[in-house]
Amino acid sequence: MGHAAQKCKQIAGKLFSRVGVTVLLLLVQVVWLALQFNRLAAYASWINGFGMLLSVLMCLVLVRQDSTVPEFKLSWVILFILMPVPGGLLYLMWGDKRPAYRLRRRMERAVELAEPQRCALAEPQAREALDALKAGDDRLAHTAAYLETRGFPLFAGTESTYYPLGDDWLPDLLAALERAERFIFLEFFIIGEGEMWGAVHDILRRKAAAGVDVRVIYDDAGCVTGLPYRYWKRLEAEGIRAVSFNPFVPMVNLVMNNRDHRKIVVVDGDVAFTGGANLADEYINRKDRFGHWKDSAVRLQGAAAWGFTSMFLEFWAANRPDETIDWPAYAPRTVQPGDGGFAQPFCDSPVDREDVAKNVYLELINQARRSLRICTPYLILDNDLLTALKLAARRGVDLRIYVPGIPDKKTIYQLSRSYFAPLIEAGVRIFTYTPGFLHAKTWLCDDRVGAVGTVNLDYRSLYLHFECGTLLYGGPVLNAVAADLTALEAASAPVALADCRTDLPGTLVSAVLRLLAPLC
Repeated sequence: MGHAAQKCKQIAGKLFSRVGVTVLLLLVQVVWLALQFNRLAAYASWINGFGMLLSVLMCLVLVRQDSTVPEFKLSWVILFILMPVPGGLLYLMWGDKRPAYRLRRRMERAVELAEPQRCALAEPQAREALDALKAGDDRLAHTAAYLETRGFPLFAGTESTYYPLGDDWLPDLLAALERAERFIFLEFFIIGEGEMWGAVHDILRRKAAAGVDVRVIYDDAGCVTGLPYRYWKRLEAEGIRAVSFNPFVPMVNLVMNNRDHRKIVVVDGDVAFTGGANLADEYINRKDRFGHWKDSAVRLQGAAAWGFTSMFLEFWAANRPDETIDWPAYAPRTVQPGDGGFAQPFCDSPVDREDVAKNVYLELINQARRSLRICTPYLILDNDLLTALKLAARRGVDLRIYVPGIPDKKTIYQLSRSYFAPLIEAGVRIFTYTPGFLHAKTWLCDDRVGAVGTVNLDYRSLYLHFECGTLLYGGPVLNAVAADLTALEAASAPVALADCRTDLPGTLVSAVLRLLAPLC
């Protein structure tokens, strides 16, 4: 009887959880829309004409958008052809990849305020760093110069530390938080109640009580299963200033595509962390979800921490536009000798119609001379990236891609596998991380430059989400990245062309999956 009661309690808990209620509300709306559509069936000819006209108009709107990738346009045009009556309405509801108007305007105003501050407080050392990089590697300097035109300065005077696992990162993160004297900024896609967040949360509460300026931004949709509803109010009551980004509303007309997928920690402006790991127990292997969880992170101590401080403040200003920010007060105080390398934090936004993260990845692919190694949990490529990867392999670059052996989303994993055959045929070597799920987003090009951050190789990361990362030019940190990738490959299984479905049915399924990829 006790077991039955416990089971009923668990089921009731799931049904009446935030996720359960959200699913129920969505289903109610779908049923309601179906009933309304039935009622309007009497006006079928009028509805058909209006629907087709709307589809034509939406098709024209889509086609004229220069910033929209061709694959996305093609997917929707095919939908318009197959479903000419409801296609236009579906596009209105789900097709616009831009953020909602009010969010867009807030972000644009915040960027107008933040970008001059970010660059002004980094000068003149950013100019000196670029000149020094140019003297050592002119091609890399062009990549750095591109990011500087987007408002992301290059920094010397920084000591970079690479963490091959979330397990390795957590102790240093907690130690840095414990040392905080002025402020702590945290921004994460996922925060989940458990051992990891419990340890972090305990320090944040104590620091806030001691007068440290503690701020937290979390993505509401990313935390829908990990945190209680309106968790930000609980944090505010503890003295921790908090923002729940783009609150998830259970509406069929979802303007929910654009999520805050960034992971940023800044302590006193002198230390910053980023990487793939969120604040939940699976990221430090305290919870087994998909085998061993392989992630990565990086710490920047010194001048480059300012890059992430300014990114956080920009996002905070967009979500709290009534507040005034004293930008110089958050600049780094300590001067680091650095480790001989350079660091360049950057972020990407769906607001500005500039695909910064994709352009950074294309730069690394196109300038690779000898080798390029890529870790990504999802391999969903548009034509630009697929062509660049194949061309790099065909011109003799030793190109290796590492993906999960145990997927977190089986459909997306099958979609990722649809790209294996053309890449392998071009000479790319692909490895699956057999112990579990590979969530790291780590790149290493020629042992000259590395990238660590939050950006996956998929449409959502490259076009829809707010993302961040850092380029690491030279320095001993790249040796640590190389050692990690060597160990990763030793624990992974190579994928042969024979492992891919290259028969007619297999290639047809792959083609259909890739056609639908932009709509996922």
